[in-house]
Amino acid sequence: MPARAIGTGTISFGLVSIPIKLYSTVDSTATVRFNYLSKDGSRLKQQYIRASDGQIVEREERVQGYEFAKGQYVTFTPDELKALYVESTNAIDIAEFIPLDQVERLYIERVYYLGPDKGAARSYHLLKDALVHTGRAALASYAARGRSYLVLVRPMGEGLVMEQLKYQEELRPFDDVPLEPVEVAEGELELAVQIIDQRTSAAFEPDKYRNEVRAHMLDVIQRKVDGQEISVAPEERAEAKIIDLMEALKASVAGSADNGAQEEDAPPRPAKRAPAKSDGGGGERAEKTRKRSKARKA
Repeated sequence: MPARAIGTGTISFGLVSIPIKLYSTVDSTATVRFNYLSKDGSRLKQQYIRASDGQIVEREERVQGYEFAKGQYVTFTPDELKALYVESTNAIDIAEFIPLDQVERLYIERVYYLGPDKGAARSYHLLKDALVHTGRAALASYAARGRSYLVLVRPMGEGLVMEQLKYQEELRPFDDVPLEPVEVAEGELELAVQIIDQRTSAAFEPDKYRNEVRAHMLDVIQRKVDGQEISVAPEERAEAKIIDLMEALKASVAGSADNGAQEEDAPPRPAKRAPAKSDGGGGERAEKTRKRSKARKA
């Protein structure tokens, strides 16, 4: 099923304008969510309670305020609140082009896919190819939802993605983190590098990993739906042991070497099958249960 656009915008650089559509990179339906219910099974709704007397405050009686000092607020009317925000033009105005490898991942807030809007395919691919050719990314401001965002437009595969960045003022400097200076011994460093070399892969393959916690949750949920009793295993706490660093490094190197030798001596393994779409059987059934429930509510 084609992705549904969550917004629109226009990339501008020089006199060139490229109408685009924004798409989420996250599948929100994969998230396991729980609702609050009363013990009779009725859904609960959130309400605002006045701290002074515990009374429920209805929507029409609420105002928004900013705490400028402890316990002191300045309040705003809806029109005054609108004046606080910028006009949502959905314009992505490119300010400059920068080397892509100069942007620390620390700045990345969230990522969106960008696709061309009607009639913009030629200019869209022109920008993508130009960025690939130069090895650069476009740093821009994006005005949407009443706010101004710092964004980075970069090529990805055959298209473009937009990364929403944090502003410098929003980040805490690493200097705030207390670091005790330590001189690393040469022998320890050599062993640590050896461990890394033994476990290095040629490429990032995210499909080798799955969300085991989500799969477990969906399986337990389905067992509960099927009327099975759920038992909780007692939590075991591992004892903290002080281990000599050099001995731990040597044992790690030896363990990795033994595992490698066992794999070489073992008979050839059958080709890997494509991962099943289900989450251990119960996960797939739980997904279908959730989708049917959502359809009935709609």
